[in-house]
Amino acid sequence: MKFIQTKLKKVQIIEYSSFSDTRGSFCEIYNKEFFNKNGNKVKFLTDSFSYSSKHVLRGLHGDFQTWKLITCVKGSIYLVVVNNINYEKEYKRWINLELSKEFNTSLLVPPGYGVGYFVKSKEAIVHYKQSTLYERKKQFSIKWNDKNFDFKWPSKKPILSERDK
Repeated sequence: MKFIQTKLKKVQIIEYSSFSDTRGSFCEIYNKEFFNKNGNKVKFLTDSFSYSSKHVLRGLHGDFQTWKLITCVKGSIYLVVVNNINYEKEYKRWINLELSKEFNTSLLVPPGYGVGYFVKSKEAIVHYKQSTLYERKKQFSIKWNDKNFDFKWPSKKPILSERDK
């Protein structure tokens, strides 16, 4: 396992190893001891899965308390992360990357950053490890096509929830 810095200095890619044989594969995406040794002393409380079909766009959502470790365990997603902390230099800066099972990567996202993703494959399963319990009223949303940003989504007509429209 290793941490890779992204263009947003607080957001990190976690590259993990995978072991495969005739039975299938095995990988570890989180190890508390390894994270602690590398300065990431996050205490995760919940694990969640999101199941989505092709062209679904979820987000951009976040809050100012929750760390997230995001892993695509099936399929492929185009992920966007936005700094929404208005007193930081990187405020409103964003990055995009692709996550898939084949890349052996996860993304560690700190509080104050919005996250959204678009499903590129037929379907995708995304695993979220989070440091707080979900509280809708504490969340912020950034519109997926907000004119203040130049997001490069793979589709101009994604499938959206009512909340994300």
